[in-house]
Amino acid sequence: MTWGELPPRVTMPVPGPRSRDLGSRLSRVECRTITRIGETGPIFWSEAAGANVRDADGNVYVDFTAGFGVSAAGHAAPAVTAAIAAQASKLMHALGDVHPADIKVLLLERLAELAPGDLSVSILSANGSDAVESAWKTATMATGRSGVVAFRGGYHGLGFGALALTADRRFREPFTRQLYQGIRFASFPDAADEGGAAASLEEVRRHVLEARNGADAVGAVLVEPIQGRGGIVVPPPDFLPGLRRLCTELDTLLVLDEVYTGFGRTGRWFACEHWDVAPDLLVVGKSLGGGLPLSAVIGTPAVMAGWPASEGEAIHTSTFLGNPVACAAALAHLRSIEEAGLVSRAEHLGRELRERLDGMAGRRGVAGARGLGLMQALVLEGEGAAERSLAVAEAALRRGVIVLTEGPALAITPPLTITGSQLDAGLGVIEAALASV
Repeated sequence: MTWGELPPRVTMPVPGPRSRDLGSRLSRVECRTITRIGETGPIFWSEAAGANVRDADGNVYVDFTAGFGVSAAGHAAPAVTAAIAAQASKLMHALGDVHPADIKVLLLERLAELAPGDLSVSILSANGSDAVESAWKTATMATGRSGVVAFRGGYHGLGFGALALTADRRFREPFTRQLYQGIRFASFPDAADEGGAAASLEEVRRHVLEARNGADAVGAVLVEPIQGRGGIVVPPPDFLPGLRRLCTELDTLLVLDEVYTGFGRTGRWFACEHWDVAPDLLVVGKSLGGGLPLSAVIGTPAVMAGWPASEGEAIHTSTFLGNPVACAAALAHLRSIEEAGLVSRAEHLGRELRERLDGMAGRRGVAGARGLGLMQALVLEGEGAAERSLAVAEAALRRGVIVLTEGPALAITPPLTITGSQLDAGLGVIEAALASV
C-alpha cells in the first residue's frame, strides 16, 4: 500500500511526547480559546496524503474528516500541489480588484460552468464566513432589505456578520450586543419529522410577513441544504423545493450555504441538486481551494446587478481577493474531482457507508444514521449522548481514526478518495470504540 492509502498504524501513545511538547509550547503563544489542550489531545499533524495523516510522533491515522471537509480529492492531491508550485514560481500575488491575475478569470468561468441554474457571477473571498457576509451584502444591495431569516441549528461562521446569522448561543452570547438584531430564526426540519417541512415553511412565511414594513424587512432566507455543524441533518424532500417556491412568492432571495456540502461531498456537485433547486445566491468554500483558503458567493446576473459598477474604489473587496496561487489550486482541485469521477464515487461509496452505519443501529446507545453521500453521521441516543460521542471520538483517535463530533453525532466526512479498505478499517475502529465507552 502507498502513503495515502494506509490503514491506521499507532505505534506511540496518543497524544505522544512530541505532540504533548508542541501542545505545551502552543499554550504559551496562542490564545487559550482556540485549541483545547489536555490529556486526550490534540495530536499535531506533520504530513498528510490521500486519506492518511501522520502526527508528530509518527502515528498514521485514517482521516474521517477530510480536514473539516476541505480535502475532497485527498490531502496533498498531486495535481493540486503541482499547480500550487507552478503558479507560485511565476506569480504569487496580484492586485485582485485593480489589476487582477489572469487565472482569476479562468476560475470564475469554471464556477459559472459548474453552478446550478443561472448562477454565473461571483465574488471571491478567503473563507466561508467571508463568503456568507458577501452573500448577505449582495442580498441587501439587490433588495434594499437587510433582514434575514436563518435556521436554528445552522452554522455560517464567526465573523460578526456571519455570527449574527448563526443560531448557536455558545458562539453568540459573548457578543450579543455587537450583533445585528434583524435576524429571525426558524426551525430546520429533520427528514424523520412528519410535517416538519410544512411547519418550518409556515414559520419562515410568518417571519417574512411580520417584518415586511419594518426597518429590518427580510431580503433573504439563508439555509444549509444539509446542516453540518447542526449534526448532519437532512431535511424532508419537500422542504427545499417548498422554500424555493416560498421565496419566489414573497420576493425574497434564497441563499444556500454549501460551504460544507459543495463540490461532490453529497454525491452531487452541489447538494441542492438532489432536490432540483437553484438558489439566487450560492455560498461555497472549504473544498473549493483544495487546501488553500478560498471561498465564493455565486449569484444570478440579476441579483449581482444590485451592486454598482466599480469606479476604481471597490466598496467590497480585500487584499487577497482572487489570490493567483489559491485560484490555481482551486482549478486543479475541481479538475481532479471531475477527472477521477469523485462526485459519483461519493454517491456510491456513501451508499456502502450508510449500509454499514445502519447496521450499527439498535446497539447500545446508537439511534441510527443520517446523511447523503460521504457526509454521514452516526447518531447516539440517551442521556449523555453528546458526551459519549466525544468519548467515542477520543477512543477512535487512540486507535488511529480521526473523527469529529457534532453534538450526539459522529460526523463521517472522509476524503472522496478514501479506499474501501480504509473506510472498512476506520469503521471497525469506531465499532470497537463504541463498545469500549
